[in-house]
Amino acid sequence: MRPHLNDLTGTPLARLRQKGKWLDYLDTVLDSQTVRSAAKRVGVHPNTTFRWRHRFLDRVKDDRAERLVGIVEADETFLLESQKGSRKLDRQPRKRGGRAALRGISRRLDCILVARDRSGQTIDAVTGRGALKVAQLVRHLLPKLNPQALLVTDANAAYPAFARAHGIAHQAVNLSAGERVRKGVKGAIHVQNVNAYHRRFKEWLARFHGVASRWLPNYLGWQWALDGGRINSVEQLLRIAFGVINS
Repeated sequence: MRPHLNDLTGTPLARLRQKGKWLDYLDTVLDSQTVRSAAKRVGVHPNTTFRWRHRFLDRVKDDRAERLVGIVEADETFLLESQKGSRKLDRQPRKRGGRAALRGISRRLDCILVARDRSGQTIDAVTGRGALKVAQLVRHLLPKLNPQALLVTDANAAYPAFARAHGIAHQAVNLSAGERVRKGVKGAIHVQNVNAYHRRFKEWLARFHGVASRWLPNYLGWQWALDGGRINSVEQLLRIAFGVINS
């Protein structure tokens, strides 16, 4: 049975109009449609579908695992920062699809941390601009990491420093030296699952032709909802937006 569209006070959906079209709109979310294609399909203005997108995703982005257990892979990936939609930029404007002015991991890149255990439970965070730091791991990863977990990462120096400081078992693979997988006591030591998740996220994100950095957490939540068919009905999305469930 579909949930009733009432009692929205205190939810991200408060004061949104045209409730009769919400379920049709959520079908476009499940289909990962762009703002314009969703607007055309539902019969509303693109500004409306943009507003609905981020209201509905506001709680979806927080619908995450409480704990990562067993072997936990962690790695970061980077996207060129975007101030799309901003009226004031803190840099010179660039063409769509542009590149960072500086080489390497610069302050023009958004750092996205993803950690994933072997059961598929996943957490992610936009940690900030530039290279990953130990303090960011403490903030975003430590609260979600089971104390008995084995953390597996690449050779980034932030990870062993974090693990030593907090008594976490840690193994690293040296990807730059061509190491991909090695045997471990608890299982295979690699970061292939989390790297595959990075790849799926970026391939999925490409359809939107660039998203503003401020909205990246919402898109990460959207991809997590859809990944592997974890969320496959408008009812599930609507219940999360209402705050009725948190899987």
